[in-house]
Amino acid sequence: MMPQSKKMITALCLWCMLQSCTATPTEENGNSLTDYVITDTPLPGNQLPADSSIYQRKLQHMVHNRPGTKWPVVGNEPEQAGVLPYSRILAYYGNFYTPAMGVLGGPEAEMLTRLKAEAERWYRADTMMPVIPAIHYIAVTAQRNPGISGKYRLRMPPAQINKAINLATTNNMLLFLDVQVGLSTLQEELPPLETYLRRPDTHLGIDPEYAMKNKAIPCSSIGTFDAADINYAVSFLANIVRIYHLPPKILVVHRFTQAMLTNYKNIIRVPEVQIVINMDGFGSPAKKIDSYKGFVAAEPVQFTGFKLFYDVDPRTGKRIMEPEEVLALYPSPLYIQYQ
Repeated sequence: MMPQSKKMITALCLWCMLQSCTATPTEENGNSLTDYVITDTPLPGNQLPADSSIYQRKLQHMVHNRPGTKWPVVGNEPEQAGVLPYSRILAYYGNFYTPAMGVLGGPEAEMLTRLKAEAERWYRADTMMPVIPAIHYIAVTAQRNPGISGKYRLRMPPAQINKAINLATTNNMLLFLDVQVGLSTLQEELPPLETYLRRPDTHLGIDPEYAMKNKAIPCSSIGTFDAADINYAVSFLANIVRIYHLPPKILVVHRFTQAMLTNYKNIIRVPEVQIVINMDGFGSPAKKIDSYKGFVAAEPVQFTGFKLFYDVDPRTGKRIMEPEEVLALYPSPLYIQYQ
C-alpha cells in the first residue's frame, strides 16, 4: 500500500484552516432536480417492504456478478426498503460558508446545475443503478482553534442546517449531516442532531480524520475511530429508526488510511442502518484505487463509497477519475461523493 505522504497531511491542514472562514454564503434560488432524478427506489418516507429478489440482484451487480469470499456482505437485509443497494447515491459535499470546504460553498443555482449533470453522467455509466442526488453537509466542523468549548470543533447554527434541509427537500434529494468531532466525541455531538435525523430523508456521516483521540490539534495528525465509535453511531441511528418507524438510515464513515478505522471486524450491522465505508483520499487514480483496495474493499463492512475532488485530484494526481473507472472497482461503490 502506498504510504500517506506529508504533502497530503499539509494539504489537509490547509483545508482545515480554511474551514474557519465565516463569510456569508450566497443566497440564490436553485432549479429543481426532480426532472432528472431516475430511481426505482421508494423515496424516503415511503414505508414499503424490501424486495428480496431485487435486493440480491443489486448486490450481485455491485460485485459484477462475481461474488467472492468477502463481497457481497450478506445478511441483515432490512424489512423496509432502504436506499441501498437499490440505487446509487451521488452526493455533493461541503459547507455553505466557504467553497474551500467543498462544492456546496458555491452559488446555489450553479451547484445544482452541476449536480444534475453529474447525476446524468453516472446514470449513463451504469443504467442498472438509478441515481439519487444528495447533499452532504458538514454540520460540525473541526477547527484549528479550541473555541469556547475547548473541543476544537464548531457546530453549525440551526439556520444553516435548516438551509441544508430546505435545499434537499425542495430538490428531491437526500441529506447527509457530517460530523467532525475534533476533541469532542460522537456521544456528545450526535444527540444535538437527533431532531434533524428524525427526518426520513436525512442520514449521517462521521469523519475519523478529525477525531483526535490523542488530543492533538485537528490537522496536525490524522485522527481515528474504533469499531466502538462506529457501533455507538449505529445504535444511535437504529434507535431513531425504531422509535419513529423510519426507513433504514445510512451511515457514511470516511476512510483513507489503515489507522483511521480500527477493529473493523467488531462493527455491528443491524437492519435499521446501512453502513458505507467511503474512500475519501485524494491524489492520482492509482493512489486512490490503491487506498480503496487496501482500506475499504479489503476490510468489508457492508457497502462502499468513493470520493472525488474537483480541484485537489487534478492538482495532486493530474486528473479526476471518470465514472467508468470508479464503477469498475470491486465492489462497485454505491455512494459517490464530490468535493
